Amino acid sequence: MAVPREMMETHSDTSPVDLIMGMALGYLVSRSLYVATELGIADLLKDGARRLEELASATGTHQESLYRLLRTLAAHGVFAEESPRRFVLTPAAVLLQDGAMREGVLLCGEVTGDGSWWNAVGALRHSVMTGEAAFHRQQGMGFFDYLGLHPQCHAWFDRGLANFATAENPAIAGAYDFSRFDSIIDLGGGQGGLLAEILKRCPTLRAILFDQPQVVKTPTYLTKEKFGDRWTTVGGDFFQSVPKGGDAYVLKRILHDWSDDQCVRILRCCREAMDTNTRLLVIDAVVPLGNVPHPGKVMDMLMMIFGEGRERTREEFGQLFAQAKLQLATITTTPSPLSILEAIPA
Repeated sequence: MAVPREMMETHSDTSPVDLIMGMALGYLVSRSLYVATELGIADLLKDGARRLEELASATGTHQESLYRLLRTLAAHGVFAEESPRRFVLTPAAVLLQDGAMREGVLLCGEVTGDGSWWNAVGALRHSVMTGEAAFHRQQGMGFFDYLGLHPQCHAWFDRGLANFATAENPAIAGAYDFSRFDSIIDLGGGQGGLLAEILKRCPTLRAILFDQPQVVKTPTYLTKEKFGDRWTTVGGDFFQSVPKGGDAYVLKRILHDWSDDQCVRILRCCREAMDTNTRLLVIDAVVPLGNVPHPGKVMDMLMMIFGEGRERTREEFGQLFAQAKLQLATITTTPSPLSILEAIPA
């Protein structure tokens, strides 16, 4: 029986054999990207094209092996061989530079920095067969519990997430009109990166950064020099309660970490703090239905391996909101994998 044409449109330029082979060997492309990033190739090319022998000398690598690595990446749009054995940056390769997405790419290549991530990914079948987190099976504890016991892994993980956030936050802050509010509370806002981007664009807005007490002690991105007294921090636990009085509450990349029941607990705490005119802004991937490619669908595999969280569809978010006496009002897309779901009291 033939597959309907519309089901094949997302891969119309790739033969079935090439598609399957590309997916089966995709881990080699991923690892090649990781190694090139770790070696700092993109930074070595920041001033223009360089010959292979120069790159090999600067990185202490085997020249022919480095060529084979860069040739593979160039075939995927990362770097370009502008003349024989002479490489140059592409727009994608620029993102591998220090200060761009370098730390985030390294995080994806080794989430914990100690090998435990690869062991968990290798146990994906366990998650598929049982519904249990493969990481828990491999390590005997949950992912965040593991990070708590391994400070170096925790620091590696935090650096990678912060790096991704640096790329995402301007896109989010510029996609939504936060100036409509007088005050905003970022729940689980980490070091205040998103709030800083929002405060830059909204000179009269006041903000509260809410996270665990040890996290908000010294927020990296919020300073009195930049924003005066327009911000403050509050320590707490969003499973217990959140501060009252905000015109808008933000949950960025929070709900995808948790099970449905845990999400409802968080949302109910938010609802208790809201009045009739308050808005709740959930910033997460919204997974499209059907065969449409989306980064959230791949990220969802990571969530399945590591814990009880998941990426969700519009309908699934709506069901969570309903259980917390909230309703979905609008969804705003951003120039990133994330969307802004605006919820109001039901």
